[in-house]
Amino acid sequence: MKIPIAKTYLTEKEIQSVLEPLRNGWLVQGPKVKQFEDAWSEFTGAEDSIAVTSCTTALYLSLVALGVKPGDEIIVPAFTWIATANVVEHLGGKVIFCDIDLKTFNINPQSIEVLITEKTKAIIPVHLFGLAAEMTQIKEIAKKYNLFIVEDAACGFGSTINGIHVGNFGDTGCFSFHPRKAITTGEGGMITTNNKNLANKLRKLRDHGSEMNDLQRHLGPKPYLLSDHTEAGYNLRMTDIQASLGLAQMWRAKAIINERCALGEKYNKEFKNISWLQKPQKTSIYNHSYQSYPCIFEIERVLNAIENKNSKKLQNINIERNEWMDLLLDKGVSTRPATHAVHMLSYYRKKYNLVPENFPYAQAANECSISFPLYNGMKQNEQNFVINLVNQRNT
Repeated sequence: MKIPIAKTYLTEKEIQSVLEPLRNGWLVQGPKVKQFEDAWSEFTGAEDSIAVTSCTTALYLSLVALGVKPGDEIIVPAFTWIATANVVEHLGGKVIFCDIDLKTFNINPQSIEVLITEKTKAIIPVHLFGLAAEMTQIKEIAKKYNLFIVEDAACGFGSTINGIHVGNFGDTGCFSFHPRKAITTGEGGMITTNNKNLANKLRKLRDHGSEMNDLQRHLGPKPYLLSDHTEAGYNLRMTDIQASLGLAQMWRAKAIINERCALGEKYNKEFKNISWLQKPQKTSIYNHSYQSYPCIFEIERVLNAIENKNSKKLQNINIERNEWMDLLLDKGVSTRPATHAVHMLSYYRKKYNLVPENFPYAQAANECSISFPLYNGMKQNEQNFVINLVNQRNT
């Protein structure tokens, strides 16, 4: 049996949906993009949704729209996908890394305030793997220091705090439609915001700075007139082909989340007595939508290594984890580290003269995390096969 870490599941209706724009000739940003945006707003509760080419460009445009300039400092979790930090670099800003809470994999609010200087412009909390960051505390800090919040909700589809969907807590929320996400358009992203002025600016920026998009012009009384351009914008528009695929999945959005939650809860139940494996955290307030199923391998030994500042022990645990991942792969089960510690990657390590120990919890997550297969359409016998292999190590 071969079980991938993730797999895209699409219904025949969803596959067929991309034919409509191909047949009607409206391939670029058009009516399907608008419908997808409206459906996303309805699902998340956001006032406005703006479709773009990726979550990376969603983050980038958010920072541009909020006026981030060269030299501005942006606080970013040390454990996240590299794009969260890269967008700051692209604008000439300075990335200020913050350590994480190892239990949640998310930025530790207790570590943020000491990092704030007169140059700090914004915080980018990341809702990693389907668990929302501690937004109540983060919002209090941002308000105290007059900082912007850009939520990196790449993994946040279906994640809520007290029933409020992520993407509604900051100035913007940025979502991904990469194939490893629950809703996919191949590549693509969405920005949510409850600020009308910001939404209008974002729409212009994604579309060359145009006052009016092609669909508005086409439906207007004088479609032959070109629009004014009030911003030096970009071409970061989602196509109607992508939007058709995303829109076609929205009718079963709740079912997609429910299926992933059922898979995650089954893992939780079956791994309940495995003390050496830290399972994903959740509470009655912070749900988990299980974009993936990230764990910490040999958690007690990891915590001991951190407490004693013993990187050598972490390296030994890392070797054991990798050997076990190799064994699982030999048996047909794909696993992955949860993600990477950005401060340990060559570019940031060299530019900012960092060492792994600067952010010990992010370092531990980098060295000792492991994610197990979880995807829509995962069959019961596939998940049972994974569970049995993990339980074999427990005996």
